[in-house]
Amino acid sequence: MIRDITIGQYYPTDSILHRLDPRVKLVGTILFIVSLFLFHSFYGYIAVTIFLASVIKLSKVPFRFIVKGLKAVVIILLFTVFFNLFLTPGEPIFQFGIIKITDEGLRSAGFMAIRLTYLILGSSLMTFTTTPNQLTDGLERLMRPLRHIKVPVHEIAMMMSIALRFIPILLEETDKIMKAQMARGADFESGGILKRAKSMIPLLVPLFVSAFRRANDLAMAMEARCYRGGEGRTKMKPLKYSGRDYISYLVLLIYLGAVITSRMLENLL
Repeated sequence: MIRDITIGQYYPTDSILHRLDPRVKLVGTILFIVSLFLFHSFYGYIAVTIFLASVIKLSKVPFRFIVKGLKAVVIILLFTVFFNLFLTPGEPIFQFGIIKITDEGLRSAGFMAIRLTYLILGSSLMTFTTTPNQLTDGLERLMRPLRHIKVPVHEIAMMMSIALRFIPILLEETDKIMKAQMARGADFESGGILKRAKSMIPLLVPLFVSAFRRANDLAMAMEARCYRGGEGRTKMKPLKYSGRDYISYLVLLIYLGAVITSRMLENLL
């Protein structure tokens, strides 16, 4: 299960998505997430599916690698579907005692499952095609206007970048600790969900110790290199928009227009 978590990982390959400016990908990801909650109709999901499939094709990231990350959140998906399926009021289509499934609950559960799946896939594509350094630069440039109200933009972008970079490192550390404890007789794979969850508790102490040690080493390394924040810092590779970035913004506007149009049609019908 640990090896199936791909969130925060970068997949190196040569694609048009990898060559895009990180600001375009950040804005595109935000617009995509917002668009998932703008409609409740079948036609809206067709538009989102076509857009997401096209982006995945352009990224050249293997679809099997992208979908592998869903295994880590399957429990959250199941809980979401369960609560929407059985707790949404409406006209019942199946009832057995206190258990009742309504037509509205069935639609809500299906749409919510699709939304969460697409949200994870779309967000993962950003990290698959963008290095942590590019994400830091993109976030800092997008949040630059907030500096006028004394918001520490550089520090916020740096913290988010470090958090993303630490995800695969901590996952690798967790895998090493699990293998070491399995070699000493620990069992993490047998039993039900509760038993397997309880067996993970002995992993927490060495994992937290390792995380704090790595954080301390990183802080000492930054201090030894005289890191003093973003004031007066320059970029070795400053971000510049190219023609493909402006075309990407145009495509995002067309996509957003299609989503808003489907929302309007949904309200009319």
